[in-house]
Amino acid sequence: MELTRYSVIRDKNPREIVLLRGRGCAWKRCKFCDYHLDASRDEQDNLRVNREALAQVTGAFGRLEAINSGSFAELDESTIREIERVCREKRIRDLHIESHWIFRRTIPALRERFAAQGVTLHVKIGVETFDADYRERVLDKGIDEADPAKIAEQFDDCCLLFGLAGQTAAGMAHDIETGLAHFDRVCVNIMVPNSTEVKPDDSVRAAFVREVYPRYKDDPRVDILLENTDFGVGELENE
Repeated sequence: MELTRYSVIRDKNPREIVLLRGRGCAWKRCKFCDYHLDASRDEQDNLRVNREALAQVTGAFGRLEAINSGSFAELDESTIREIERVCREKRIRDLHIESHWIFRRTIPALRERFAAQGVTLHVKIGVETFDADYRERVLDKGIDEADPAKIAEQFDDCCLLFGLAGQTAAGMAHDIETGLAHFDRVCVNIMVPNSTEVKPDDSVRAAFVREVYPRYKDDPRVDILLENTDFGVGELENE
């Protein structure tokens, strides 16, 4: 099934979004994730795929999100130059990207690089939960820091992952509140079945929808993806 690589997010924080392809996730140990399968070591073919997605960007909102099933630092330099060109030509002034914790030291230089072109970077980290024991013991996320304030030092936004065995409504709400206290924005993802051994827990999902979702569904700082394709990119059912 072909992946949809361009979409428009019209609700909270309106922006265009592209799903690019990079060299592949360097961490690749998160027990719940198989997104890293969308990768290639062929720089020219990656550039071809990424150009097709980026060619659809109109600049309608002056804001673009570029994700790549990994970290921005894992995109080929040729693709990064293409992103810079699109930002320049389409007058993009805000660029949202993602990065794993292990690439945090690359972020200051990236901010400077894009700032020199009048583009503000907004960097999102996948924290999944602020319960550090659960995050590392169960999910193997690879964040060797428990203090949310320290995690947030190099990042603007965070992703959380809910719908997993052992999570509670109170714990999920606490994660969101912690995220809002330390980050500009929070993106909540609900676990869906994939090829990994980590499976969603229907009772936890139901608890989230019943007790947590109503409190945050209209919060302009909280994106909630009940399905992992709710942003309009990825493996869509109707494709």
